[in-house]
Amino acid sequence: MFLRTSLKIAACLLALSTPAWATPVHTFAFGQPTAASQATRTIEIVMGDMNFDPKAIQVKAGETIRFVLVNKGQLLHEFNLGDAAMHASHQEEMLQMQQSGMLTPTGMKEMSHDMASMDHAAMGHGMQHDDPNSVLVEPGKTAELTWTFSKATALEFACNIPGHYQADMVGKLTVSQ
Repeated sequence: MFLRTSLKIAACLLALSTPAWATPVHTFAFGQPTAASQATRTIEIVMGDMNFDPKAIQVKAGETIRFVLVNKGQLLHEFNLGDAAMHASHQEEMLQMQQSGMLTPTGMKEMSHDMASMDHAAMGHGMQHDDPNSVLVEPGKTAELTWTFSKATALEFACNIPGHYQADMVGKLTVSQ
């Protein structure tokens, strides 16, 4: 019995001290990304230079929405689902990407050799725009994001590229029962 208990404790300590080798899994209390084939409704959102149309969206808990994002502006824009606190945090990451030169007004640059040698882990989540609740859309392009909303809540959809949220490129997303 003592040996079995000691082995369990040792295994737990080893698991807690071992670094995570895989990319952390993003979990969201308000839902999860879903395959487009599972969508029950499609909503088109047009991105202008500093606005979304429509500015407000209503969905129901349990509903799977395929968002079709059309960028008719001259700048790179983002469509990101979350609450105000999530957007504030993501804006910091986007600012780091812009300051590194990776994020430009009209797109994302490929990582150079110099950037590849930087400590990206210390800068957020690997200097990538890989959040499942978010998509970047270049000027003149269309992108999609499909999401299943799990519970009633008040959210925002926003562009977190530096200055865009502050210029009112944010909309209300209400998830009802």
